[in-house]
Amino acid sequence: HYLQSSKVNWDVYLEEDFLTRLHNIESWGCDGIIADFDDSTIQAAVKELKIPIVGVGGSYQNLSDYPDVPYVATDNFEVIKSAYEHLKSKGLERFAFYGFPSDENHRWATEREQAIISLCKNDGYDCSVYRGHSTHPETWQYSMNRLAEWLQNLPNPVGIISVTDARARHLLQACDQIRKVVPDQISIVGIDDDEIARNLSRISLSSVTQGCFEMGFQAAKLLHRRIDNPNLKNKIVTVPPTGVVQRQSTDFKALQDPYVIQAMHYIRQHACRGIKVDQVLDFVGISRSNLETRFKNERGHSIHHELHQE
Repeated sequence: HYLQSSKVNWDVYLEEDFLTRLHNIESWGCDGIIADFDDSTIQAAVKELKIPIVGVGGSYQNLSDYPDVPYVATDNFEVIKSAYEHLKSKGLERFAFYGFPSDENHRWATEREQAIISLCKNDGYDCSVYRGHSTHPETWQYSMNRLAEWLQNLPNPVGIISVTDARARHLLQACDQIRKVVPDQISIVGIDDDEIARNLSRISLSSVTQGCFEMGFQAAKLLHRRIDNPNLKNKIVTVPPTGVVQRQSTDFKALQDPYVIQAMHYIRQHACRGIKVDQVLDFVGISRSNLETRFKNERGHSIHHELHQE
């Protein structure tokens, strides 16, 4: 978009599969590079190059953590704040964070973890943090079992912010495994609004949309300026998220009745398959008049209306 709007005469090189290959980077013969500085290997590879470099990656609370290049950052604090405020707006007062094991390539995850701890502390809330494990096929079941144990020990209802959509899917799978009802017992919001991740679970995932388009545009703009004037002072551009896209995983309403909670869980998972009220009654196991009364007390309308709305 920047190329079209600015009319710069650039020849842009990207690998066909979009994966970076750093072999012989010093002999690429290019005039400037936009580099993923969340990847420590890439950051180290471009460090000694004598051409303009623009970094993109996560923001940092400590200014000394930023690299010595023009840099465009997703605002990690505002990303987490968006998710946190979204959960608070639902009436939730218990919060947790599912992060990532700390290492050099996931400093952005640590920044997000620190952000939610700070936000909860300022409001007088505790925040349970679980970093989990890096995922591998051979250790997948072990990792999921440990995650399930953490979820079992959380007080309900609770709102959980996941460091990414991919790891939010872990939460949805673990909740299904231990029969925790989403969102009535556990509300989940991810980060990235990733189309693939959000459609791989029966319960659709609420997620924070980052300003990725704006980041790319600003990175190109900085590189353009640096190529034209290599002596320009380094600049940090922080890009806020565009907002939270709400879906089923945070459609929380403070329900008290256990039969209504069960019914809502079943309706969310099966309504679009054309189920009728009788199937909801069979799942819950009580009479229609009993459940209808409970539904009207808790939800303010009938079971049929709930099915139609869903």
